[in-house]
Amino acid sequence: MASLDTGTAIAHLQRADATMARIIEMVGPFAMAPDPPGEFRSLARAIIFQQISGAAAGAIYGRFLALFPELEAVEEHGPRRTHPAWDGAHQPFPEPGAVLARTADELRSAGLSRQKTASLRDLALHFAEGRLSTHLLGDWDDEAVISHLCQVRGIGRWTAEMFLIFHMQRPNVLPVNDVGINRAIMRQYGLTGMPGADEVRRIGEPWRPWATVACWYLWRSEAVVLLTDD
Repeated sequence: MASLDTGTAIAHLQRADATMARIIEMVGPFAMAPDPPGEFRSLARAIIFQQISGAAAGAIYGRFLALFPELEAVEEHGPRRTHPAWDGAHQPFPEPGAVLARTADELRSAGLSRQKTASLRDLALHFAEGRLSTHLLGDWDDEAVISHLCQVRGIGRWTAEMFLIFHMQRPNVLPVNDVGINRAIMRQYGLTGMPGADEVRRIGEPWRPWATVACWYLWRSEAVVLLTDD
């Protein structure tokens, strides 16, 4: 799979699209922070955080981790960074088998809805049975990753695309239905309304094969606009 070469990507975007070149100049250096290691952790966290505010999701996430007291021993006694539960984000994370060992009622006690509980258990089952793995996800192309992830309850195309961008850092992902990207395109490209998927693809065609970098700049452009407006 192609890797994210930001220097080459930015040079291409600046040549290919004058509007994107202006956005890059406005936003500044590319600084997309990758997700910590751990495919299961990244996807489980995405499920937990779906459709609720950051503060509420963070509280539920903390209660979810508290269901696994064995992780405290990993953190206290180490070596954390070599332990399979270590997630690279200053805290250990349960393995799929540990999640499956908890009952649905135990998982719901953390504040998870029935739907999210079922989704987490299904995700854990996919990893435990080998239908998903670091090796497989690394070998599949973008559409194959999306297709396989969408077989997990509670994971749709948008969640899979965010995983491709922020966890796998695949270079050419264009989430055509992302509200933030569509709003930025409307603003920066002078549209009178929010673009549809086909128009996003048309506008984004010159960005390929570095659409991921263009998307990051579009997201950041909205933050810059908000700061300027203030």
